[in-house]
Amino acid sequence: MTLRFDCTDDAEREQGITAAVAAIKRGDLVVLPTESVYAVATDGFSARGARAVREAKGQSSATPLPIMIASVTTIPGIAFNPSIAAMELMHGFWPGALTVLVTPQPSLAWDHPAGTPLAVRIPLHPLTLEILRVTGPLIVTGANSVGGAAALTADEALEALGESARICLDAGPLGSDPTHVLPSTVVDATGEVPVLLREGAVTLEQLRTVAPTLTTLN
Repeated sequence: MTLRFDCTDDAEREQGITAAVAAIKRGDLVVLPTESVYAVATDGFSARGARAVREAKGQSSATPLPIMIASVTTIPGIAFNPSIAAMELMHGFWPGALTVLVTPQPSLAWDHPAGTPLAVRIPLHPLTLEILRVTGPLIVTGANSVGGAAALTADEALEALGESARICLDAGPLGSDPTHVLPSTVVDATGEVPVLLREGAVTLEQLRTVAPTLTTLN
């Protein structure tokens, strides 16, 4: 059974944060808000949590899982030799809807497929940022099944995930127009020259104000 907290109420918000942090540390799943959609999260270094996320979303063990952090200062601990362009993009657009692909630190003990880049970003939602400051890096991915619609309410997230989440932090509806929810922009910064893989909430023009050498796949 999922324990749900109304985070629009100050008292419940604090109770919810405490419960979510405890659940995350056990490797349980927590539903929480990002700036655009609801997501499912767990401890970034929990193999149990990673398996639970993939099972809840119907993903294979070969699927890389994105990471969220609370500060750019965490990057040297999780990314191997990040480029100057990567760091400039992070400082320029975080917190916000920019996902940066980096080379993961090979020494870290976590459930990340070998040879694949690590997708990382800092979210803009204050509730999730507060949790990240306590927990450290989290696996965070959309609270929807593969190919399913993004969850803009806690109800939609719980419907997609079933009983897999232990805690749900309900911050109210997200996004004013469900037909125009922009995903995060994705940039591959594993090389010296960053490459735009997906244009979303952050535009190509905005990216090039910070990283003028950025290229596209076209």
